[in-house]
Amino acid sequence: MAYRLYRCYSHISSFQGLRGLPNYGLSCCVNALLQSFSATRELLPLLNGWTNDSGATEKAKNVPEHLQKTLQAMQGDRFLTDPHKSFLCCLDRNRIPMSVQHDADEVFLTIMNLIQEQMSDTELAQQIKHLYMVKVEEYLQCNDCTYIQSGETYLLSLPLPLLRGSNTLEDCFRDFFELQKLDNGNKCFCERCGEKTPSEQGFKLIYLPAVVCVHLKRFRYDNGYTKKLYSKVSFPPALDFKKILKQEQVSKSSEQPQSEWQYKLYAVIVHCGTAMFGHYTAYIKHEGDIWYYANDSHVSKTTWAHVEDTFGGSMGNDTAYMLLYRRTEGEREPECSG
Repeated sequence: MAYRLYRCYSHISSFQGLRGLPNYGLSCCVNALLQSFSATRELLPLLNGWTNDSGATEKAKNVPEHLQKTLQAMQGDRFLTDPHKSFLCCLDRNRIPMSVQHDADEVFLTIMNLIQEQMSDTELAQQIKHLYMVKVEEYLQCNDCTYIQSGETYLLSLPLPLLRGSNTLEDCFRDFFELQKLDNGNKCFCERCGEKTPSEQGFKLIYLPAVVCVHLKRFRYDNGYTKKLYSKVSFPPALDFKKILKQEQVSKSSEQPQSEWQYKLYAVIVHCGTAMFGHYTAYIKHEGDIWYYANDSHVSKTTWAHVEDTFGGSMGNDTAYMLLYRRTEGEREPECSG
């Protein structure tokens, strides 16, 4: 892995929203998530549209209010050594203590759920959920009579299993939306046939949100033990889903223009270490395609080459665990003259 020889910044200008965040106990997981929340420029304006009118006791446990204040402090001109301390205390009051090691994706989903539960303005809470919400069709088809059972659901992060050997992110997406055959001992009950029959099940894409949050499933539970997978997963700085998914992997109910399926990477949450003992850091991209590396209280300028070091491939590597892609408008077609 290439060494980082860049100067550390104790204070970075407010438009970038990056601040070093001291590690309290085992808060590196939350620190990395906060860097990604701050880089999600759509989030704070939504939080700022809400005022919490509850009492002092309820305010002390209110996650959206403390997240709002933390992001305001991270993006403000005034330098604070610990702009996130009240947020950590708030999470502790919501049974997310900093004295234990956490899974970044689980904490992300818990924070999203607490925002929905604790925000009195349900419309704003829904807008925050829709910022990350991938809509999919759950699909089950009987192979004997072709009867189809389907329903709509949503995911706030896409949990992508790793394939054996070397992977690309595009391969992981295709595999996630690939229909799985259910036969032998895995047959499902068909309402029309009145018995268990061979079938196919899976997800079909309906809608992609402004921010696509990807969870690379690097932890596997096996015989009571948690193992970390170090498989290589290369991911690009830009994605175009219409070039990734097959036509049959898109739901017929999808009305979203495929021109909205182009995305650029802006945040990578990295897991360092093993399944039993690890540490989280983050890479954040800001204006001008400049990448920064945030390791708790230390923030430094870096390059895409260092982000590529998190693809994995060998034991002991720092490995990307969560990826955040933001929708782009895409390139316009050139106008014809004459």
